This record gives sequence, structure tokens and C-alpha cells, in this order.
Amino acid sequence: MKITWFGHSAFRLDFAGNVVLIDPFFTGNPAFEGSRDKACEGVTHILVTHGHGDHVGDTVEIAKKTGATVVTNFDLCMYLASQGVEKFDPMNTGGTIAQDGFTVSMVRADHSAGLVEMGVNFPLGSANGLIVKAPGEPTVYHMGDTDIFGDMALIAEIHQPDVAMVPIGDRFTMGSEVAALAVQRFFKLKAAIPCHYGSFPIIEKTADRFVAAMDGKGTQVVVPHKTVGVTI
Repeated sequence: MKITWFGHSAFRLDFAGNVVLIDPFFTGNPAFEGSRDKACEGVTHILVTHGHGDHVGDTVEIAKKTGATVVTNFDLCMYLASQGVEKFDPMNTGGTIAQDGFTVSMVRADHSAGLVEMGVNFPLGSANGLIVKAPGEPTVYHMGDTDIFGDMALIAEIHQPDVAMVPIGDRFTMGSEVAALAVQRFFKLKAAIPCHYGSFPIIEKTADRFVAAMDGKGTQVVVPHKTVGVTI
């Protein structure tokens, strides 16, 4: 599996003929470098953790242009359909659905999930994490935006992720030290990939504190260069 980070919480997974975007925040993302069109080449699916604009991002435009299937919580799916998304597959916390050769499971995250439009904030379902599983590939857990919570132990027991995208930015999510505690306490990962930092000035600027907190703990920390994929 090739995993590419585009800054903030935006990722691309290439595996088994699928191209999966997660939280495709390109336009307005201060950390994104490069071309959105190139980042979206061949996309087959778009997964969205929750309804905040910095995670929904360019979902509507990309889905319209590529015909990719959008997977997210029911409320957000219905909203995106009203904006012109034609291919979508709604789900909700606790559910698992099959796509083309892989499954997506939606798990809990501790965060808010409203969208601001025309100066009005309205809820769009809950905040979630996402588990992606495919035969012969590492199981990937995108935590979404979240704090640490004890039921991460159940997520680890049920889904046994190999790779996790871990928010470390503080203020809106876990900070670096708490994120490191979450990884160490609850998971047995092959790789932890920090995210949700280095974009907006009011959140953590680098992954240095997370890397330091994880030093010697037995889990590989992968801090990818933006737009350059890593194979796991």
C-alpha cells in the first residue's frame, strides 16, 4: 500500500487497483503543495471523517469530476448529495460496508462535526474515525479529529490496525504527548503517521514533539514529506 499525505488530515491510499482519498482538503489548505488534479488522478473513492470544512474540503468538486464514490456518515452524505454528489454510500458509527475489494468501518471520535455555511453552523452527523481493510494490505485507521478515549482499546481489539493516522495538533485534537500516549497505551502499530499539524498557525507546527514522545516506544513513526508517498 502506498500512502501519500497532502498536509493537515488529507491522505491518499493506493492499493489493489483502488485510489482512496481521505478528508481531501486541498483548496484553502495552507500545507498543501502541488496540483489538486495530480493528487486526485485515478481516484475511485473519497472517505470523509466528519463535516468540518477542513475535512470535507474539495469532496464535492472531486466527486463530480471523477465520479468517485463518497463514503461518510448518513447526515453528511445527504448534504453532499444535495450539493450534487451522485455516487455515495452512507454509513454511521459502528457500521462496516464493502466497497470494491475493501471495507470501511466507522468508529467513534471525540470531536464536533458542524459545518458553517452563510454564517450559520449546522450539525452534519457525528465525528468519526475510519478503518480501511483489504486482503493482503495493512489495516489503516484514520483517527479523524479526536481526543484520547478509553474505547480506543476496543477499536484496537476489534480492528487490529497496522497503521494509524494520528492527529497531534492540539487545541482542536490531542496534542503530541497525549497522542503518543494513545498510540502506546492502546495499539500495536507497525507505523504511526502524525497529522493535523503544520497547516494553520494556531495548531502545532511540526511533528517534533510527537516523534520525541514516541522515541524508544517500539512503534515506527513515519513523518512523510507532503505529496511524496510512502509504501507500508
